Amino acid sequence: MTTALVIHGHFYQPPRENPWTELVEREPGAAPFHDWNERIHAECYRPNAFARISDTHGRVENVVNNYARLSFNFGPTLLN
Repeated sequence: MTTALVIHGHFYQPPRENPWTELVEREPGAAPFHDWNERIHAECYRPNAFARISDTHGRVENVVNNYARLSFNFGPTLLN
């Protein structure tokens, strides 16, 4: 009997647009990025698309897309 591990990721960020201007205002806590959506993309989502596999000496052996073997869905804010 084989065993399988299934990982599902639900990726969601709340809407950050000002409802009156429809602009995403600068969020100082997300510095050096403009807002938290930009920061989370740069620090979490993008690195998982280009994850580095290193050897025992710290040299990059391969770059993999972690999303290729992951069941996932994105919320509407990230799809925009």
